[in-house]
Amino acid sequence: MKALVTGGAGFIGSHLAQRLATDGNEVIVVDNLSTGSLKNITALVGKPGFEFVKGDIRDSAIIESAVRKCDKIFHLAAAVGVQLIADSPVHTIETNIAGTQVVLEVANKFKCPTFIASSSEIYGKSESVPFREDDNIVLGSTSMPRWAYACSKAVDEFLGFAFHQQYGLDVVIGRFFNTIGPRQTGRYGMVVPRFIESALKNEPIRIYGTGKQSRCFCYVGDIVDAVIRLMNCSKAMGEVFNIGSDEEITIEALADKIIEITGSKSKKEFVPYEIAYGRPIEDMMRRVPCLGRVRDTIGWKTETTLDESLRIIIKTLKL
Repeated sequence: MKALVTGGAGFIGSHLAQRLATDGNEVIVVDNLSTGSLKNITALVGKPGFEFVKGDIRDSAIIESAVRKCDKIFHLAAAVGVQLIADSPVHTIETNIAGTQVVLEVANKFKCPTFIASSSEIYGKSESVPFREDDNIVLGSTSMPRWAYACSKAVDEFLGFAFHQQYGLDVVIGRFFNTIGPRQTGRYGMVVPRFIESALKNEPIRIYGTGKQSRCFCYVGDIVDAVIRLMNCSKAMGEVFNIGSDEEITIEALADKIIEITGSKSKKEFVPYEIAYGRPIEDMMRRVPCLGRVRDTIGWKTETTLDESLRIIIKTLKL
């Protein structure tokens, strides 16, 4: 098999590209390196069967050149991270919606099965925990930049379903919940690398908000495994799946756990959202996925606990 991975120099994309190559597949990565890095795919560059193309997913010529050689598309390229979304809402909307439209149009031209990476942000302010794929979407005001990202990913999903229903294109949609692992950067607000980097330096760990908000963190290797297995499953086509962990932890407890594992002398510092992001940001108190659909469809479950994930990341950052 030959696969295209858009955003393949990013955090999740690079792990996916590496896993596909390790499994014996040829891989083309298209990435504009705006948030990704060539360092993430150093182990792949120059290897037989691997090709890197620096380019924007909105460039249909670049996408068509890649897709015509491929058997499957894994579309992960997107504007992500609360900080980036808050700072660049126009970039977020244009990249996510226009990029996905280009990918799907080209995929349909060549009838190339496509995985679309969506997000738990889709669920917005819903309090119907755990979140199920068919739940209603509850978003905030259009004046709040955060919801621009959720809306853009919702449109991505609508586009994916539309191409599947109208043209018969094989499409699988995966809603990623909080994903962690080596190569993730805290530059755009990702909480785990921020906390670990501060802990290793014995600097204050800045917790945005009260710290009582909870999340479920899943190791990137487990996420990649689910993505590949879904794309190999005919029953998954035309469906959307939550992909993540349902091991819930508050952000303050996460900070405590990281301080304990690293043996850090860091103190916790609570920072209002307005100060952290320079503008008001709405946050959700709980975000827990229902994983029944993905388990029933491909028998998938997480293999890596939160503690194991944190220890792997800490070891990597110490190197």
